[in-house]
Amino acid sequence: MNWQSLVDNRQRFFWVLQIAGWVGYALVNYIGSKVFEMRDIYVFVIVLNAYAGCLMTVPLRYMYRKAWNASPWVLMLVVFGASYITGTLWAVIQKFNLWEIYRHGYRPTEWFYYLQQGLDSVYIILCWSGLYFGIKYYQLLQSERQKALKATTMAHEAQLKMLRYQLNPHFLFNTLNAISTLILVKENKDANLMVSKLSDFLRYTLNTDPIKKVPLEQELHALMLYLEIERVRFDERLQVNVQISDEAKNALVPSLILQPIIENAIKYAIAHLSEGGVIDIKAQVFANELLLEVGDNGPGTELLNGQLVNSQGVGVANTKDRLKTLYENNYSFVLSHNTPSGLKVNLRVPFEKAVKK
Repeated sequence: MNWQSLVDNRQRFFWVLQIAGWVGYALVNYIGSKVFEMRDIYVFVIVLNAYAGCLMTVPLRYMYRKAWNASPWVLMLVVFGASYITGTLWAVIQKFNLWEIYRHGYRPTEWFYYLQQGLDSVYIILCWSGLYFGIKYYQLLQSERQKALKATTMAHEAQLKMLRYQLNPHFLFNTLNAISTLILVKENKDANLMVSKLSDFLRYTLNTDPIKKVPLEQELHALMLYLEIERVRFDERLQVNVQISDEAKNALVPSLILQPIIENAIKYAIAHLSEGGVIDIKAQVFANELLLEVGDNGPGTELLNGQLVNSQGVGVANTKDRLKTLYENNYSFVLSHNTPSGLKVNLRVPFEKAVKK
């Protein structure tokens, strides 16, 4: 059992601290008895006093739990009153144990001798009460912290799912529009093939957890499914060059992180070239970072400080939001003009190696 599970189990945590605390009290008194050269029989007095203190403080726990939500002044009155009464009664028991065991049945001439030095016992019970409330507040703070972390995690996952699922309707709309066009021009064979490829791609997206990262090799497989859909439309006009290092293939990336970038390259570059175009996909690992690059040879677009000017699409913004959510500030997303023409997108994320099962 680890420490956190022990803290979470309040009943068990109380008894562990209760027993450990009174054992420590007995040990300190035993060391003191050796310093003052008390007889060995004094050990029984110490054990009985610690046992009595352990039993008498247990009811305080339930009393304090009842008064937990009371006003501060009422709570302070309960704590000081209960500590004084418990400490005084404990002092009487300690005197009785001392006189009965250590002094062989000695009886004082006056009853108030039982209450002498009773404030020492009251102070000890007050310390016990202070520790009880301190630990209680610590547990409450830990509980609230865990709730806050859980709420943050749930919001984080919900945001990631929203961003990932936002891609599907956007992509689906474009693909269905292309299928509709093929049907209108009576290219039923191509339309049927495109529906089949679309089915495979959507099956992949639905079977992939939007929260988890996937190996880049798996991400490329999904991209190929998507590109096969587009090849039905563009045929030989669409060419794709892939250069991925062996180390980069095992890198973990957010699922479908490159798909909207490829989709933009086809929509704004390849589709506007009558002779077709080329999309280059590159990936390598350098300095413990994964470097991804997607470029095209289209007409390009206007850029300002590495950002699109007057962009109204969701693909680039969605990708940047997902990277921001997953990596905070430990990433880069840069757009630049390709050579000799076109647009180039460079991504940099921390290199995380996939664990092979």
